[in-house]
Amino acid sequence: MDKNPFQDVIQSVPVMGAWPELTQLITRFSNRHNADWQLPLKVCAALGGDETAVLPGAAALAALQLSIIFVDDMLDNDPRGEYRRRGHGVTANLAQALQAAAFQFIAQAPVSDVQRAAAVNCLAKMALDTARGQDFDVQNLPGEAGYWQIVEAKSTPFYGACYQLGAILSGADEALCARFYEFGALTGEIIQLNDDLADAFQTPANADWREGRNNLLLLYAQTAVHPERERFLHLLPRIDDPDALKAAQQILISSGAVSYCAYQLIERHREAHELLTAMHLPNSAPIRMILDAFTTSLQAFLEISDMVVTPEILFEAQVAL
Repeated sequence: MDKNPFQDVIQSVPVMGAWPELTQLITRFSNRHNADWQLPLKVCAALGGDETAVLPGAAALAALQLSIIFVDDMLDNDPRGEYRRRGHGVTANLAQALQAAAFQFIAQAPVSDVQRAAAVNCLAKMALDTARGQDFDVQNLPGEAGYWQIVEAKSTPFYGACYQLGAILSGADEALCARFYEFGALTGEIIQLNDDLADAFQTPANADWREGRNNLLLLYAQTAVHPERERFLHLLPRIDDPDALKAAQQILISSGAVSYCAYQLIERHREAHELLTAMHLPNSAPIRMILDAFTTSLQAFLEISDMVVTPEILFEAQVAL
């Protein structure tokens, strides 16, 4: 098995050697969920930076993301959460330790004091913003305005920080780092919308259906003007019945909910491409490949759903709200 890329970074923090459980958590998580922590390395490649300077940032993001997941699962009462096996107290303590470890990793980065301070500020802001977003999510703010408020507060800070941190540790100037944050925030919105699509069509019904969680497609079907709105509302209390779920999911397609979500995704893809072009990176290919993967994912979903999303359909879906 290949050596975990974070091994040297982790071993540089003395307490990690004395707490093998914490080390194993980060190592196991980074081996499974490699896409997100690799984002700073993609930025580094786009800028022609030194990967050894960015690896501590990638390790910090892996630790922070795991911390966020531990807390989020407890707040959501997710039956798959780590707290189900370890208990709330132990899991909360591990989440706190993971967050602290992230800043210890940044302290080991071979960069200037100015870069290190900017990196610490980037991660601290992300952690605080995400906690605020999780608080909004628990409140389940109503309506589309509430939905976008939660997305902006909960889904975008982490991805904004992934790109911004990569730029900081690669030596980019402040203006370009800010541009990377903006780009990352857009990809965070894209990821949330993709998650909404996937969650809405899961079987059996997941928490988005059963607990009335914020999901753009479900929100559209409940509030937009369309002929099947009342039938959709009638089906919601019976969503654990496979036939009722199938009928409700079909309404998501026929009502324009999928089209509206696709419209939001396409708009963000367009904005992200324009922003990426405007950055004039030495090598934009590593970042552009990420956007292309999002586009492929959306196209595959629409094909599976037998959806043909024309400009006219997108316009009608937007007007319905």
